[in-house]
Amino acid sequence: MPTFPNTRIPSRILVPLIVACALFMENLDSTVLATSLPAIARELNEDPIDLKLALTSYLLSLAIFIPVSGWLADRLGARLVFRAAIAVFALGSALAGFSSSMPEIVGSRIVQGVGGAMMVPVGRLVILRTVPKSELVGSLAWLTIPALIGPVLGPPIGGFITTYFSWRWIFWINLPIAALGLVLASLYIPDLREEQRTPFDTAGFALSAFGLAAMVSGSTALGLDALPHWIAVTMLVAGGVALWAYARHAAKIEHPILDLKLFGISSFRAAILGGSLFRIGIGAAPFLLPLMLQIGFGLNAFQSGLLTFASALGALVMKFTAKPILQRFGFRTTMVVNALIAAAAMTAPALFTATTPSLVILATLLIGGFFRSLQFTSVNALGYADIDNARMSAATSLASVAQQLSLSIGVSIAALGLESILAWRGATELVAGDFPIAFLGIGLISATSVFFFARLAPEAGEQVSGHVSPRPDPVTDARERG
Repeated sequence: MPTFPNTRIPSRILVPLIVACALFMENLDSTVLATSLPAIARELNEDPIDLKLALTSYLLSLAIFIPVSGWLADRLGARLVFRAAIAVFALGSALAGFSSSMPEIVGSRIVQGVGGAMMVPVGRLVILRTVPKSELVGSLAWLTIPALIGPVLGPPIGGFITTYFSWRWIFWINLPIAALGLVLASLYIPDLREEQRTPFDTAGFALSAFGLAAMVSGSTALGLDALPHWIAVTMLVAGGVALWAYARHAAKIEHPILDLKLFGISSFRAAILGGSLFRIGIGAAPFLLPLMLQIGFGLNAFQSGLLTFASALGALVMKFTAKPILQRFGFRTTMVVNALIAAAAMTAPALFTATTPSLVILATLLIGGFFRSLQFTSVNALGYADIDNARMSAATSLASVAQQLSLSIGVSIAALGLESILAWRGATELVAGDFPIAFLGIGLISATSVFFFARLAPEAGEQVSGHVSPRPDPVTDARERG
């Protein structure tokens, strides 16, 4: 295993740790913001549900610009693009901290999204091109272990800062992390690029950008109730038509910006489609849980953060056991069983009340985070199990778009669900009883991912998991038939 100059750390560990600086910022930023949304809404005189634009605008920006990340990395080199992405994300963070209105904070989050669209996909691409597939699960664990510190620290830090200082510091704390990431990337990220330069798919980028933007914006408008529903539905239909047109376009050219031919690979198809359904629930939970704890149960942001951090702590613990579990049971069995367990845990907050002991809430969220993390690790590793190096950049871009789009849809579904419950009650303010149905809904959506995982072959991803499935014995089969 190669090592980097002036270090004794192998590349399969060092590169993921450096990329984790970027993922740490993203996860810390998102979890801190989710915890602080009610306080920000009060200061900006906005409805907390409406302020979810600060979440979805970031995800929208990611969905639009992620497809460009692979092409830029191949053309300009991974190290240059990775460093530029960190700088842009830091700029957006600084601007968000100075925002004094919802349009300003939404605009700043879009700038952050442009940087985030390049950071993690390009960093993940470096890992996938430098680490053997047999060590991919362990390497991805090294990537996510430090990054999970962000969600672990995010809720209590966000709650503490919001309660005792100012919510503006939740964005400014990204700046020293970005500075560290820039230094480490300059020293140790290899400057990988493809020797063969492919033309930029301008038409494909325009179609995919419009389609993704219209789909996310339309679903957001439905949840916000900020536009007449016929306009929101029109946006959804227009987005769907644009994505259909993109699919036809991509089938006719050699180098589309998003290579949909990758869905012909069964392991990639299951990881993307099944993983997207599972992530819808994951995208909704960080939006619903702080709202329920703060608005429904009357906790302050710090108290809410101290409870919700348990989910990320459970995810952190799972990273040390993912590899042996996959090696023992394989991808199919692990992902089918675990999808059901994780989805059930996702619905558990529906049973919480204002009198539920804090220890019960902590234990429930800890267990849920444990199994959710196993599913994430499995999905991420399986998606690249059968992808050759030449198509790795395209696979990373497409997987990242699907991931961010599903998270955005999850937030929109959660908000739309709450708005629908309010409309059904004829009320204008949320109460604790409005949240159980929303949690049940997102859990059911995540559970449907099992249908994609169940269709996997028993030996799917064996090169990555290390699991060896029993093979049929031709001699025995012949005797049985005779």
